[in-house]
Amino acid sequence: MGPGPSDVPPSVLKAMGQSLVGHLDPSFVGMMEEIKAMLRQVFLTKNEMTFPISGTGSAGMEFCFANLIEPGDEVVIGVNGVFGTRMADVAARCGAEVVKVEAEWGRIIEPAQITEALNGRKPKVVAIVHAETSTGALTPLEEISKIVHDAGALLLVDSVTSLGGCPVRVDDWGIDAIYSGTQKCLSCPPGLAPVSLSDRAMKVIAHRASGVQSWYLDVNLLANYWGEGARVYHHTAPISMNYALHESLRLVLEEGMGNRWSRHEANHVRLRKGLAELGLGIASQEGHQLWQLNAVTVPEGVDEAGVRKSLLDDHGIEIGPGLGPLAGKVWRIGLMGYSSSEKNVDRVLAALKSLL
Repeated sequence: MGPGPSDVPPSVLKAMGQSLVGHLDPSFVGMMEEIKAMLRQVFLTKNEMTFPISGTGSAGMEFCFANLIEPGDEVVIGVNGVFGTRMADVAARCGAEVVKVEAEWGRIIEPAQITEALNGRKPKVVAIVHAETSTGALTPLEEISKIVHDAGALLLVDSVTSLGGCPVRVDDWGIDAIYSGTQKCLSCPPGLAPVSLSDRAMKVIAHRASGVQSWYLDVNLLANYWGEGARVYHHTAPISMNYALHESLRLVLEEGMGNRWSRHEANHVRLRKGLAELGLGIASQEGHQLWQLNAVTVPEGVDEAGVRKSLLDDHGIEIGPGLGPLAGKVWRIGLMGYSSSEKNVDRVLAALKSLL
């Protein structure tokens, strides 16, 4: 019950044990098409270029920046936690001129901040972490998206923790590039990064003055393998991981996106209510608290690390520590995917009550 990976359903683990086939085998190619179709349903998009990158969520981050950014491009990035900070690092490594829009850890990036940052600027990309895993804050995207597009920029979004656990509407919100990870609310082992690029983004990439810095993450090359028509070998796809993703997406869609979002919300509310009865609160901004990642304020005088160790050793429950400015100040309790259940909520509340 930490910040990820989440628990994995038995059928997903079983899927990983299926016999291997080649990455150009007709049966695997057929499954690739099914994975793409299911990812479009989960992302709520019609984007043709929607597929899983071979690598964790951070590979998805690099994929988006490496394909969109050329040296000297200006990029505005919202930084309100670890992963906004990482975005800025990755963009700078791609040669971008990075403009940071910063907020206190635990708070969201406000639309007014983006408006101010874009005043007098014409950046190529504005990048936002939708669900900041390090703080449990969920930044709304609809208003920011309009501001970004009115400025003529592309909107790039980190949905590593949000996808599958709360609404992520790629087409409705006008998201141009988005990446996620398999190990959070999709409840699949870590190792793949679902991504989606809009037609606007693909046109920008097609008109680059220079080649994409990364051979492995070059969407032009990957499109020849994951796109329509004849498949051209690029790299050996992680067959077993794709088996697992296929099954996890099947389970997500079997539950239904609305039902899944409601389950995550209900379990967050149940946890928050139980925490309040213990005299505990959530540190992230009121009204913008993530359902699937809860940053719980550690009471004064309590041994933060000691409680986590006892939860793990004596109760079999793993939760996460705070990072950066929140180190030692919060516990990060995950309610993601298969781990998000009333039983788990009640179990962690009972364990915290006995320890405190």
